[in-house]
Amino acid sequence: MRLNVNPNRMELMKLKNRLAMARRGHKLLKDKLDALVQDFVKIIRENRNLRQEVEKDIIKAFEAQNKASLMLSEQDKELVTTMTQQKVILDVSTRHITGVRVPHFEVYLEGNPYAYGLINTPAELDEAFSSFFRVLPLMIKLADAEKTIELLAVEIEKTRRRVNALEYVLIPNLEETIKYINFKLDELARGAITSIMRIKH
Repeated sequence: MRLNVNPNRMELMKLKNRLAMARRGHKLLKDKLDALVQDFVKIIRENRNLRQEVEKDIIKAFEAQNKASLMLSEQDKELVTTMTQQKVILDVSTRHITGVRVPHFEVYLEGNPYAYGLINTPAELDEAFSSFFRVLPLMIKLADAEKTIELLAVEIEKTRRRVNALEYVLIPNLEETIKYINFKLDELARGAITSIMRIKH
């Protein structure tokens, strides 16, 4: 479908400028799309390995908790959980990946998780606490990666739509319109030459 224009040289120059800009924009967006896809694939791979690590560590943590639970009375369980002095501090910031703003989480653990008496408690309890506090930063890192993947996927789709709109709609329309105007201008030029030749004869 051609754009609706008058066949004159001024309009032709404007359309050629628009076409040049559209082609430059298409190249820039295509380069951005390629970079986004590369980052997306890289983070997907890292996320898969991280998820496997988190799942393995969570299983170990719950196994240690179950073993410790069998060795403690209900009173000891309540005492242990209320005495822990470990604090979890979450620092939330943002970073940019190929122009996309994504969240970035950092977790810090402060204090002593073993505030209960180590002598009178089973080693399995220490292992349970240690396992859960070890896996917590990994879980937060996993949440960071999954949110990043989600935001990159949205940006990839948006950029792909813009690339396709330029590649399959705007640029072909401009090319067809320029071709049409050139044809009409040539036709007018031939008509003018024919008229001049008739006048001379």
